[in-house]
Amino acid sequence: MEIEGKVIAVLPEQGGISPRTGNAWKSQEYVIETHDQYPRKCCFRVFGADRIAAMNIQSGEELRVSFDVDAREYQGRWYNTLSAWRVDRVDPAAAQAAAMGQQPMSAPGAFPPPPPASVAPTAQPVQQATPFPPAQPQEGEGAADDLPF
Repeated sequence: MEIEGKVIAVLPEQGGISPRTGNAWKSQEYVIETHDQYPRKCCFRVFGADRIAAMNIQSGEELRVSFDVDAREYQGRWYNTLSAWRVDRVDPAAAQAAAMGQQPMSAPGAFPPPPPASVAPTAQPVQQATPFPPAQPQEGEGAADDLPF
């Protein structure tokens, strides 16, 4: 999955020693806010000291984050983890222009509105549709009764 937005928080680095392997580990979480009509915040994690250093995520940066979603159960409650595996820097001007150019949707999952009709003049004048021809009275019907049934 992917999300694009601005990093609004860099949370403290966490670390420890794995009881199973005895190796040291490091993890850091970041909060990103989207540029949608109704902005959403999302907390994602980068695991591994080498990845944290390579990604070098700073507060205020515009990013596109690719991540995996995982859930685990602890004492009858479920918790989600968003683990980032790729981070791309996005040009702030392009991100802002894309956010400004978005059309609001009328409902979640609705189709966007159709594009406006072209205002350029057409080469040929548009002919108006002719109305239905008048109904002819049938036998036994008077001319005053112009109903089709």
